[in-house]
Amino acid sequence: MSEIAIHLQQVCCIAEGRALLDVGDLSIGHGERIAIVGHNGAGKSTLLRLLTGFMPAAHGRVEVLGHDLTGSPSAKELRTLRREVGQVHQGLHLVGRLSALENVLIGSLGRVTGWRSWVRHFPVDEVVGAEAALHAVGLLARATTRADKLSGGERQKVAIGRLLVQRPKLILADEPTAALDPAAAGEVCHLLAQAARNATLISVVHNPSLLPLLADRVIGLKNGRIAFDLPIATVDDQKLTNLYRPDEAAPAAPWPMTASNPSKLGRRQIFSNQV
Repeated sequence: MSEIAIHLQQVCCIAEGRALLDVGDLSIGHGERIAIVGHNGAGKSTLLRLLTGFMPAAHGRVEVLGHDLTGSPSAKELRTLRREVGQVHQGLHLVGRLSALENVLIGSLGRVTGWRSWVRHFPVDEVVGAEAALHAVGLLARATTRADKLSGGERQKVAIGRLLVQRPKLILADEPTAALDPAAAGEVCHLLAQAARNATLISVVHNPSLLPLLADRVIGLKNGRIAFDLPIATVDDQKLTNLYRPDEAAPAAPWPMTASNPSKLGRRQIFSNQV
């Protein structure tokens, strides 16, 4: 494996007396593309929060990008880590009243500090870089448009443009194509993969047809534990069926199949029931 970007060992996250995540051992190399799949409440979002220090581990060892998050890391350590982590959420976390260009420039705040960051007076080279990022995602013509006037797909492209400006070492994408139509979802996945050329990419994915666009390795979570950790080529319909089947349920009947694409229909059905 390449240089280790993430290492979890005997990690448990607890809230309100309930274990949300219980991971024995997990290592992710720098530059890997990982998809996280699992039912609602399986621990996917908890895992992403753990990797940014927003969810502390009750016990165990957590190392992310060389930062030791075990115990209570200092505020300085967390700030340093978060400058190296880029995130794309379902809610996008764009500032609606700011333009597309201004939202992309937020990605440079790890480098632009002091009064310039307070009044959004960015150096010329950062503005040029933000414009180049918008061009890369096909939105330069919308640079001056307020974020709340953009379509869902356009807002996701702005979020990816912000990643390009930030240049993070780790990208965490939590259902990055939620509420997008298939064409827009495919385009966003392609742009996200491009943005992660020099980074580790971890995506929470509900639509299995997008897995090949985002991942080489798939980790299935069930009830907070790792059910499987496999190369994408070995993740088949049966493994996904077992992952999403409630523990107490009787074995489910085989999925309906189509002659032209026997796996696509089954996977789409199991995921549509979970969203």
